[in-house]
Amino acid sequence: MGKPTGFLEYERKDALQIPPLERIKNFEEFKMPLSGEEQQIQGARCMECGVPFCQAGMMIGGMASGCPLHNLVPETNDLVYRGKWRQAYERLSKTHSFPEFTSHVCPALCEAACTCSLNGKSVTTKDNEKAIIETAWEKGWVTPQTPPVRTGKKVAVVGSGPSGLAAAQELNRKGHWVTVFERNDRAGGLLRYGIPNMKLDKSVIDRRVKLMEEEGVVFKTGVDVGKDVKARDLLKEFDRVVLACGASNPRDIQVPGREAGNIYFAVDFLKSVTKSLLDSRFKDNRFIPAKGKHVLVIGGGDTGNDCVGTAIRLGAKSVAQLEMMPKPPETRTPGNPWPEWPRVLKTDYGQEEAIALFGRDPRIYQTTVTEFIKDEKGNVQKAKIISLEPKKDEKTGRMNMVPVEGTEQVMDAQLVLIAAGFLGSQKYVTDAFQVEVNSRTNVWTKPDEYATSVPGVFTAGDMHRGQSLVVWAIAEGRRAAEAVDLDLMGY
Repeated sequence: MGKPTGFLEYERKDALQIPPLERIKNFEEFKMPLSGEEQQIQGARCMECGVPFCQAGMMIGGMASGCPLHNLVPETNDLVYRGKWRQAYERLSKTHSFPEFTSHVCPALCEAACTCSLNGKSVTTKDNEKAIIETAWEKGWVTPQTPPVRTGKKVAVVGSGPSGLAAAQELNRKGHWVTVFERNDRAGGLLRYGIPNMKLDKSVIDRRVKLMEEEGVVFKTGVDVGKDVKARDLLKEFDRVVLACGASNPRDIQVPGREAGNIYFAVDFLKSVTKSLLDSRFKDNRFIPAKGKHVLVIGGGDTGNDCVGTAIRLGAKSVAQLEMMPKPPETRTPGNPWPEWPRVLKTDYGQEEAIALFGRDPRIYQTTVTEFIKDEKGNVQKAKIISLEPKKDEKTGRMNMVPVEGTEQVMDAQLVLIAAGFLGSQKYVTDAFQVEVNSRTNVWTKPDEYATSVPGVFTAGDMHRGQSLVVWAIAEGRRAAEAVDLDLMGY
């Protein structure tokens, strides 16, 4: 695939980025695509490796290696190289529902498993996919796919995040009548309110939702199933129900002073900012302010990084990001060989911006909070932190991060954002449908299946597998749709 000697002749070239100190002035996307000709050269770097781990999507060492959607990566790269953009779009669309979403926010599992990365830099598969889908939208190739025949069956999809949208798209195209219920005021779920605008401009979601509406999917926003609508009424009105509500139960931190004001979950902070941006371009002031404040982000993952970038754009005085685990190595260790997911140091856009603005990396590794200190008004003012060290538990043999005596410090913190992950699905939804959950409160199904313990009720995405990636959610939504279709039609 591609040019057989392309990986030897051409260097990897990523999409251009607006410099950090310039892009933090607004919430616009800051990645600038290469020209079509330059992108074709990047497609030429895809080598004839024989075994395309990039599209395998298998679990190796407890982590995914390659694309869970099994996108036919070498084929699409080859078509990019040859300038056959429409064929590339048609090929990509066979396995992928929303390339425009993953090409913005996916950590590129395909690139981590690319054979080129074994002794060099991987192919720019993510940017190639973005070029394919954006070219397709620009050329008018992305058109409504309305089914020629309707089955008469009705399916309710609860949740309009990536898994819900993928399930709805597939079920609609199979001829079923699909209604999507979303508790927020706009469709998109995690894509809409969990990911900042500079990472995924919301017009990208809007154009896809509009297309799905033209295809026949009905969206009902501002409807909280389990509260506004009873589960039994939904089961009576629809032939099947797909629960795709996400893992929206955030993990809290229980330490003295937690009740102080100006301590928020990251998802609430990010939602308030995006909603205010969309509603009024911040004129309504209905967002959690960070201007002039020392901001403390607890959690070192993607959501924590998004909080860093967002707080900087809101005018934070300083930003610190606590990470319990040790600092990762800069290159793979012998115990983390290719094609495993590389457990190496990643400096994302928010951290890049903090370094440029404040002159230091905001991340503080092997550290946790032990107490929040309030001011006279009851708002958080400072945080007590302590260093951690890895220590093996003699009973279980597991390595735990334990406090190191004598390392306590006090740091300024006038806004605290908890980005410590999610614990699973929300209880009021699972209780409403009386579906069985596992020990992590994810909705239980048999392995590799999507039917819940309640007949006619299916599940997909984070609600099913726990907090994960957008690409996994899309893959789950597509597979759940297949299971629902089989259950409805018998073939």
